[in-house]
Amino acid sequence: MIVSDATMRALLEAGTVRIEPLEEYQLQPASVDLRLGDHFLKVDENTADSISLTEPVRYIDLRAQQIVIPPQSFLLAVTRERIRLPNDLTAFVEGRSSIGRIGLFIQNAGWVDPGFDGTITLELFNANRLPIRLTAGRRICQIVFARMDRRAARPYGGKYQNQRDAVGSRVYQDTA
Repeated sequence: MIVSDATMRALLEAGTVRIEPLEEYQLQPASVDLRLGDHFLKVDENTADSISLTEPVRYIDLRAQQIVIPPQSFLLAVTRERIRLPNDLTAFVEGRSSIGRIGLFIQNAGWVDPGFDGTITLELFNANRLPIRLTAGRRICQIVFARMDRRAARPYGGKYQNQRDAVGSRVYQDTA
């Protein structure tokens, strides 16, 4: 079941869910808008001939209040907000409609698992033929929360727990 704004308000007030920092205008009827942070990672395509699933990816680390994403380019970004979920709530991140309408595709890889604590790394792709300029602090995506039928038996404790900046792929740490 998707969590409503009234339920989200109660969860936030009780401290069951944490979203910090959070302004009232970010709370939507069935989601919470998240803002763009100031940390970005760009694949360093000038020093690698390919990307492998078994080796770390080289990234260029950028910290900026404004960034331009060239056409047909990929960039990792971070939310300004840190999220902490209880063990019976999951979430997923979607791009905002207004942002998608200018050709910027936004997602995070998969679900935000129960028990997750940290900022959200966003995957940004400019599908437009023009560069897109982004400014830190602007609403960029929305997070939708859903109640699970019961508490997770094994809440999240994986390789992205407690991240604070954009974090590149750690797929090379997988066992298979």
